[in-house]
Amino acid sequence: MKRSKNVSVFRACVIIARKMYRAYPGLFMVNLAFLISVGVVTGVMTPAQQLFFDRATDLVGGHATLAQVLVSLALLAIAFAMAEIFQGIHLYVGRYLERKAYGPIAMEIHGKMGRIAPVAFEDTDMLDNINKAVEGAGRAVDFTGRMITTVFALVPFYLFMSVYLFMLSPLLALSMLMVLVPSVITQFLRAKNFAKVEDASAPVRRELTYYESCMAGRELFKETRIIGAFAYFKGLYIDCVRLLNKLVFRAAVKSDLVDLGMKFISLAGYVGIILMLFHAIMNGNISVGAFAAVFAAIGRMFGFINGRVSSTVGYVAREFGKVQNYLRFLDMPERGGEDVDIPTNGNITLEGVSFAYPGMGVYAVDNVSVTIHNGETIAIVGENGSGKSTLVRLITGLYLPTAGDVTHGGVSTKTASEKSLFENTTAVFQRFQRYQMTLGENIAMSDVNAPTDHAALNSVSAEAGIEAGSRTFTEGYDTMLSREFDGVDLSGGQWQRVAIARGLFRKHQLVVLDEPTAAIDPIEETNIYNRFAEISKDKTAITVTHRLGSAKLADRILVMRQGKLVEEGRHDELVEAGGEYARLYAAQEQWYIDN
Repeated sequence: MKRSKNVSVFRACVIIARKMYRAYPGLFMVNLAFLISVGVVTGVMTPAQQLFFDRATDLVGGHATLAQVLVSLALLAIAFAMAEIFQGIHLYVGRYLERKAYGPIAMEIHGKMGRIAPVAFEDTDMLDNINKAVEGAGRAVDFTGRMITTVFALVPFYLFMSVYLFMLSPLLALSMLMVLVPSVITQFLRAKNFAKVEDASAPVRRELTYYESCMAGRELFKETRIIGAFAYFKGLYIDCVRLLNKLVFRAAVKSDLVDLGMKFISLAGYVGIILMLFHAIMNGNISVGAFAAVFAAIGRMFGFINGRVSSTVGYVAREFGKVQNYLRFLDMPERGGEDVDIPTNGNITLEGVSFAYPGMGVYAVDNVSVTIHNGETIAIVGENGSGKSTLVRLITGLYLPTAGDVTHGGVSTKTASEKSLFENTTAVFQRFQRYQMTLGENIAMSDVNAPTDHAALNSVSAEAGIEAGSRTFTEGYDTMLSREFDGVDLSGGQWQRVAIARGLFRKHQLVVLDEPTAAIDPIEETNIYNRFAEISKDKTAITVTHRLGSAKLADRILVMRQGKLVEEGRHDELVEAGGEYARLYAAQEQWYIDN
């Protein structure tokens, strides 16, 4: 998988800020307005303090009245109060905005997953990228919110103070850079360091999640306990935790050493400002009030920089690598294709089709040419690993061929969009989903626009061998298929029937059954395929099976071996030919003998 170019912190903030603005423009602008107000009012507090201190000093010397002192005190109190009020409003609005903006960002990343070519999910690098992207999406809004808060509160305050200090002494304004710049540089160096750690951590995190599911996951824990493998997976889990902690610890130590050196520079700048203030007041260049106000302001600024800036930029340093991964994922190429009208009565043609999975040096399907006629029922057979399922994914357009071409009614799968290709297609795969929803929802979700009345559900349920009013489904189509939600748990065979009913419920002209009956005994499998043959009349149907008794029902059988199409024909013809099909059938013939 091609890796997109990294973006800078500034660019990342701009991209995510735009997403937040597009989602909630009013909230976004209100938040900025109050942030800027916080920075300005915080800056105003310094001359307000100077005015109060000067008036208080003048009052002692008899050069000011008590009323003037009280007015200056009132102005200072108003500045403090406004700063607290604006800060409180910003905190509320900012947090509300971040919570609201996360929804569209989460939707965007899931939408992106749906637009990436399905074959990309066969690539381990892609799985790492997804892990990184999901982790980064959760940090993106908080990351940008913190950066916006720091910049839009600090910049007005910093500019105001720079002008104020420059008016007192140009050197005071320049020395402020010694306080600000080292902290910022330190944290950006941390960002670069932790970005490298994030890249190294993603595959380890994915392993960690998998080992955890092996120990405690609902699908795996039974076997793990019975075969005594819990301790084995626990050891692997602990090794991953140690490796993850080691990566983070090394990065933290390296970053903290840099941080320590930069803080000494900041401290030197702070001490330098204090010395210059002391020199100015001793020479009578500034008043006592100015000294006290600037002394308090510099302390406040030093605390602000080493508090909010270091905290915020420090957070960015730790999390920016994850945010970069999120943005890189959004920038990855998508499947694409044009929305076109594909004839429902056309043939499916494969011409010299070959396909290799990402990172594999051999073809899973090798130079296959065949035409599937409209309305024909095709069975694809072969040993495990012969390329049967891969061939079906190429036929349907789920995967695009590495070489050659697949056309539906003359339209290439390479140029048509997934929406166009799948509009009249349905499929039931061996590894189907077990949705923790009601029976009716499990079936009807394959075509949300179709009517879900009991007549429609009864029709496909009967075809799949499901009895909605049986002892298993005590509440009919309202039966919840999950013990976790106070429902029932089904056997593997029952779940397969539900998956088949779901596939049949969808409007289709092409229907694919890719070994969906693996957990059903051969006799029941034959019954299902008999029903399947009936409902597939006048439709193009493709079945994939390693049980050859069911292949008798097909108009034509395609025999795969080591990725190649080695035979094709009807059952009787292939048995008489004495080739690969005859060999496979002879090994299974006793399964279908009626004693």
